[in-house]
Amino acid sequence: MSTETEEEDEQSEKKYRKCEKAGCSAIYPVCFASASERCAKNGYTSRWYHLSCGEHFCNECFDHYYRSHKDGYETFASWKKVWTTNGKSEPSLKAFMADQQLPFWVQCTKPDCRKWRQLTKEIQLTASLAATYRCGMKFNNIKNDGPDQCSQPEDMRVAEVTNSWWHAMLILPPLFKDSPASPFLVAYYPDCVGMSPSGSLSTVTKADLYDCDKHVSYSSVPGLCPYFQPFYQPNECGKALCVRPDMMELDELYEFPEFSRDPTMYLALRNLILASWNSNCTEVLTLEKCAQHIIIRGLVRVCCVQEMDRVLHFMTRKGLINTGVLAVKQPLLPERYGTKNVIVIGAGASGLAAAKQLQNFGTQVVVLEARDRIGGRVWDDMSLGVTVGRGAQIVNGCVNNPIALMCEQMGIKMHKLGERCDLFQKGGVTTDPAIDKRMDFHFNAILDVVSEWRKDKSQHQDTPLGEKVQEVKKNFLQESGIQFSELEEKVLQFHLSNLEYACGSTLDQVSARSWDHNEFFAQFSGDHTLLTQGYSVLLHKLADGLDIRTKCPVQAIDYSGDVVKVTSTNGSQWTAHKVLVTVPLTLLQKNMIHFNPPLPERKLKAIHSLGAGIIEKIAVQFPCRFWDKKIQGADYFGHIPPNPDKRGMFSVFYDMDPQGKQAVLMSVISGNSVTTVQDMEDKEVLEECMKVLQELFKEQEVPEPLGFFVTRWSTDLWAQMSYSFVKTGGSGEAYDILAEDVQGKLFFAGEATNRHFPQTVTGAYLSGVREASKMTAM
Repeated sequence: MSTETEEEDEQSEKKYRKCEKAGCSAIYPVCFASASERCAKNGYTSRWYHLSCGEHFCNECFDHYYRSHKDGYETFASWKKVWTTNGKSEPSLKAFMADQQLPFWVQCTKPDCRKWRQLTKEIQLTASLAATYRCGMKFNNIKNDGPDQCSQPEDMRVAEVTNSWWHAMLILPPLFKDSPASPFLVAYYPDCVGMSPSGSLSTVTKADLYDCDKHVSYSSVPGLCPYFQPFYQPNECGKALCVRPDMMELDELYEFPEFSRDPTMYLALRNLILASWNSNCTEVLTLEKCAQHIIIRGLVRVCCVQEMDRVLHFMTRKGLINTGVLAVKQPLLPERYGTKNVIVIGAGASGLAAAKQLQNFGTQVVVLEARDRIGGRVWDDMSLGVTVGRGAQIVNGCVNNPIALMCEQMGIKMHKLGERCDLFQKGGVTTDPAIDKRMDFHFNAILDVVSEWRKDKSQHQDTPLGEKVQEVKKNFLQESGIQFSELEEKVLQFHLSNLEYACGSTLDQVSARSWDHNEFFAQFSGDHTLLTQGYSVLLHKLADGLDIRTKCPVQAIDYSGDVVKVTSTNGSQWTAHKVLVTVPLTLLQKNMIHFNPPLPERKLKAIHSLGAGIIEKIAVQFPCRFWDKKIQGADYFGHIPPNPDKRGMFSVFYDMDPQGKQAVLMSVISGNSVTTVQDMEDKEVLEECMKVLQELFKEQEVPEPLGFFVTRWSTDLWAQMSYSFVKTGGSGEAYDILAEDVQGKLFFAGEATNRHFPQTVTGAYLSGVREASKMTAM
């Protein structure tokens, strides 16, 4: 009896065989390939090859391509050659089947259907087909007169794909073809960045990849703004807001831990999204727009489209895409993100950035602003016939800078500032460039020695930067036996005045240990530009459609209860779940807002370890451009201080109309000179400025000015500063502590909360984007 049962078992064993992959749910595998005449279809084969739980091929079809005497071998061999030339991964037969033989799946675009359908083998999926596909769509002009095809049930294997285990059972990582990212990433092995090596022939040889001097550019991407460089190229580093296309960032790993072992699918999706956004940043990037570019065979396409939704939401929340001055018709994030209401205090760059992001995410936002205008320390003045920023107006480093993104979105051209800056001395003499070059070298060498000195110093051994610079200079002169001439000394003073302008302070206040604390992070590279139309046009565009209440100074914030209560000086009250404070550092230092309970000790200490830097500006309008001939089209010229006491008094003059039509010069007052002008009337400041110009252009008549203004940021009630710096004894960590939220109810933004990019509108803007993301994630 028993032998009969064994024989029956053997018979049924011959009729079919289970999949080789442990845990595969396919009890009766079916061969998708049908390549060999002897294909097992859904019958018996000596071995099933597993690609996914719903996709297998039989041993006969394996042999058809793999055995050199079979018909399919040539096809496999030529594919293998292309793959090996371009790729880094193993050109196995399984990879060939996944890359070339699996059928495509496509989703019906009818909103009330959205079912997935398998295309027949001969149909190639393209982005336009994916964007227009309807169930039962016929190709080659064949009319479809059958019943409503959308009512046909969906293949049962599609439902399986949504289970988390399905992805884990995939044999090969998905590699996209014709990804929008491919022109951006020609310098990489395609399979290292989520793309198929068979899809495109790379134009860069492998030797180039390891040649550090060969800079692979973005020139192969048609119409791309030159300031958009979202991906690091091989051997490139230290560029702000750039990602490695072949690696996940820390916050990505935190959000998507399931991709930590094999990040290929994540990278393929993220790179596709970033490339698409950089190619067109004027429209919202949606799942539909991205999904049509996911060109990959097999059921894994269903999986990729589902994951794309999550990746899009993450990148939108982080402000990596769908950001800037984009006009949004419906919320960018699902409802669960946008339930709470938020009050933003301050309508400067950081407050407006946060409010715009939050509103675009679907959150209710009210912005309270003390002044009768928006912009904060961005304040453009048109009174002299051109736009002159009383506050910020220059963009330092445009590559990947969100300011460049907003200019691109609004079609605004930035004026690239030239390198040349002639230095004029008393009597109008132009300084020999060789002397300037030499002193610039010595100046930077002094700062390099300061950098060496601080390597083994703790915060407690800090010293003022001014003292340290003098000490290093003195030691250098003694040890080298070099003597600086009187002119060289003055040129050095000019360079020191630029340093005081950068710090917004005299050097005796600034920390020698931490004065350039942010240089340890990747900074913005590329052109420095002048926003000839000013920053205000961007901020007003950001403010479009926001609920902003001006003339509403906030005097108290009570966050002791479940909701936060905000009271203004006129007694008006508002409540919200979360409040974002973006007021300038000085106002926090002077307790202009009463917090209940008081802010944590740690935060108060950080607030007071930073300095509130001040620079002032003067702008003067003339009847003609008397400087043109002498400076020969340069954007600015320098003025060497006649003695150290005059350091920082109009050290650089900027030509405010690069078009060369209007005659307006703007100059900056920094360092000790700020204190000097504080005690002067505007008229007296103008007189001082005119004396300097008459001295620098001695060979000609300097005409009487037609108009002018002098800024007074130090006495501006709602600023009382220009930008922050690290005081002696402080450290860059203070910026991070300032950025910490309190109890998940109170949040902080502004340039003095951005450790990476302090002192800039860009830094303020990004801090607002950061806090909007933080509030939305909580």
